[in-house]
Amino acid sequence: MPQSSPLRIAVLGAGKIGSTFAFQLARSGGHDVTVVARPGSVRLGQLERDNAIIDVKGERASVRVSSELDEQAPYDLVIVTLLAHQTDALLPALRRSAAKCIQFMFNTFPPERLQEAIGVERCAFGMPFVRAMLDGDGRLKATISAAGQRTIMSRQRWVDVFNAAGLPAALEPDMPLWLRCHAPMCVAFESVAVAGKRRGGGALWGEALVLALGVHASFELITGLGYHVYPKAKQRINGRPTWALAAMLWSMSRVRPFRELLATGEAECRALVDAMAAAAPLAKPPIAVSDIQAMKPS
Repeated sequence: MPQSSPLRIAVLGAGKIGSTFAFQLARSGGHDVTVVARPGSVRLGQLERDNAIIDVKGERASVRVSSELDEQAPYDLVIVTLLAHQTDALLPALRRSAAKCIQFMFNTFPPERLQEAIGVERCAFGMPFVRAMLDGDGRLKATISAAGQRTIMSRQRWVDVFNAAGLPAALEPDMPLWLRCHAPMCVAFESVAVAGKRRGGGALWGEALVLALGVHASFELITGLGYHVYPKAKQRINGRPTWALAAMLWSMSRVRPFRELLATGEAECRALVDAMAAAAPLAKPPIAVSDIQAMKPS
């Protein structure tokens, strides 16, 4: 049911994830939602045509549509669903924004730079766990809470808002460290999916082995920077022999839905590898940065 006190929310990024969030927050949550899409984009044209987000069943969620963030608007929440490497150009506007809270919803290896850019007190983090697609006419098809997955967030207030809007969410107490430690697996999954899709049936064993070596080197980087591997699930992955981790990646690349979903993240994969490699000189003891760089899709 909609809340008695609707919030004023802006969603930056009108792709699959941003559209899913905006649809649910507006239609089920009853919030005043503005969707900001890239100027001149096909997606902006679709949103302006419909003045709403429409799903494949024809259900509508009325939203405001804009090609830029209104820096003077006192939004309760701005949700940034772009990728980390696409956000840099927006940081000055986000810093100037009158928004009360800005939540970055993507994987990033150095999350502290975002806190420094807009202020720790206004900065929140999250990781979306929804599956969605947009058809050629801009209609949304979303699968929410597949296999019980929940979007995780750093602040309980937004967990409650998302849950009330039909977006299952859970609190993660150390979201920055969670994101940092998720980066190696995000890269491995996306890179092996790209390799599998290019071959039309799965990655080669050698490709999976290179990625497994890169995952271990990435976790060595994290500990070399003074952090610990978190949470326990990542510790267990890091504890696997290289051949076992490679076997897992090799097998996953043969699952078609996995390939189709994760292969779209090639640009994110490359940007995360660059971010980890840039941090490598600060690690003590030195780590094999070449193993991390080798994780980029060939």
